[in-house]
Amino acid sequence: MTARFGLGEALFSVKSLIAAVLAYYIALRIGLTNPYWAVMTAYIVANPLAGAVLSKAVFRAIGTVVGAAAAVVLVPALVNASELLSLALALWLGVCVYFAALDRTPRAYVFLLAGYTACIVGFPSVTAPGAVFAVAIVRVQEILIGIGCSSLVHGVVFPQSMTAQLLQRVDAMLGDAERWSCDSLAGARLPALELDRRRVVLDINDLHQISVHLPFDTASLLPRVRTLHALQDQLSIILPLATAVDDRLHELGRDVVPPAVAALVADVRDWLRAPPPAEDRAAGAARLVERAVALEPTLEPALGVPLAWHDAVTLSLLARLAELVVAHRDARDLRDQLHSRTRAPLTPAVGRLIAAVGKRALHVDHGVALRAAAGVVVTILIGCAFWITSGWADGGGAVMIAGVCCALFGTADDPVSMVSRFFIGSLFGLALAMAYAFVILPRVTDFVTLVAVLAPTLLAVGTLLARPKTGLVATGFLLTMLGSVGLGDHYAGSFAAFVNGGVAQIAGIILAATMVGLVQTIGAEGGMRRLIRAGWRDLARECRAAGPPDASAWISRMLDRIG
Repeated sequence: MTARFGLGEALFSVKSLIAAVLAYYIALRIGLTNPYWAVMTAYIVANPLAGAVLSKAVFRAIGTVVGAAAAVVLVPALVNASELLSLALALWLGVCVYFAALDRTPRAYVFLLAGYTACIVGFPSVTAPGAVFAVAIVRVQEILIGIGCSSLVHGVVFPQSMTAQLLQRVDAMLGDAERWSCDSLAGARLPALELDRRRVVLDINDLHQISVHLPFDTASLLPRVRTLHALQDQLSIILPLATAVDDRLHELGRDVVPPAVAALVADVRDWLRAPPPAEDRAAGAARLVERAVALEPTLEPALGVPLAWHDAVTLSLLARLAELVVAHRDARDLRDQLHSRTRAPLTPAVGRLIAAVGKRALHVDHGVALRAAAGVVVTILIGCAFWITSGWADGGGAVMIAGVCCALFGTADDPVSMVSRFFIGSLFGLALAMAYAFVILPRVTDFVTLVAVLAPTLLAVGTLLARPKTGLVATGFLLTMLGSVGLGDHYAGSFAAFVNGGVAQIAGIILAATMVGLVQTIGAEGGMRRLIRAGWRDLARECRAAGPPDASAWISRMLDRIG
């Protein structure tokens, strides 16, 4: 296979199609009126990695149930006051977006689903509030069927284990960290140093995201999440230590680095460049640390003679160098622990590191979260105002789509670009849905034929769904096509309903794109300024603190900001 059409992408597309067809069949067999929700959900939950599918399924199921319950509570209570109902649904979605923006892990999906599921159930039920409970129950059933089918197929049929890819990724991360340290110990500001540093920071942030999905993986023996967090902590420590060594070598370069210190630095670089096997790692690291301690300049307390600047820098260099060696040794030991088939610590140091793991501190920006929430609320209220005043029968659909788009993309760095790509996919999906609905489907007489005529399109777009660069366009295409083509419990073929629904969808996306551009976008420069100010505030807070500083949490937040 070529890189353009990879085997992995093809397998993912086939499994996604199987899950969607299974979900559609089950929804039809039990008599659900809108089985296309099950089909769309099967594609929404799909992910090439089995662990990510299962975790996403759990988060989506929880969020769906909570959102449907919120709609059941709000709609009957406020249906006689459309303005208050619009405000209540808008505020509910805004609160959910706020907490999702603060979470910044895959678990945020629970809040997003709880928010826009209330809109999906609530707005179409405004004209028939007495049926909102039935609508909510049916919608939850349709979505849970899609979740279950996607989880079953992706988790059982040739599952792609996250653990196998994680272990490969960890090896690559350690290589990045060791290369970064080697570049830092060179004493010269090498051009590759900044690139390596960025790569290590991104690796650390990726580990945190992976750790959320890891407990749901299908591998026979899963690495402990605490071991992964301990490795993440060591990688976080390596970055400032290597930077400190680089700074001190640069400072000493103005004079002359002592020959013995230069020899030690060279040996540490060799040790990092060719990591020894596990059985020799501890002894080699201990010898390097002993040499660093032996070379430290001494102070004569009785004479009261302070260290010279050159000696002070050398002392600091050697102390940081010894800590760097220990950090790399521990990182390698934790890597071996992840590969081990036993949960017993391989070394006493590994046991202490795993036991000391705490919750990782991440950057939290309440201002950005409030801005995103406010943008969602304003968008919903503007859409509802137009819907109510115009009396447009399908206006609720436009508001629903606008709310979903703002919730999904409003917290991104470049939300307008994301909504635009989703919009492009939706346009193509709507055009093809029209061809299917009024040219092809009227000639379809049974379920097998329906699957046969839809399969080529779904398989082709499914390969695009597996690619990060085209995934958003493919998502817009699939959701619009599957929701518009007429995958109901019977063929309707109403051109007027198709046009009204399509116009509502396009209008909702345009409204969302406009509002996120006006309200929810802060731009790259604005985002960087906020991150820099947050770093200075943290530093000032640590300086004013009465007790010892929480260096681990501060480093974690700063690396998260850099990432």
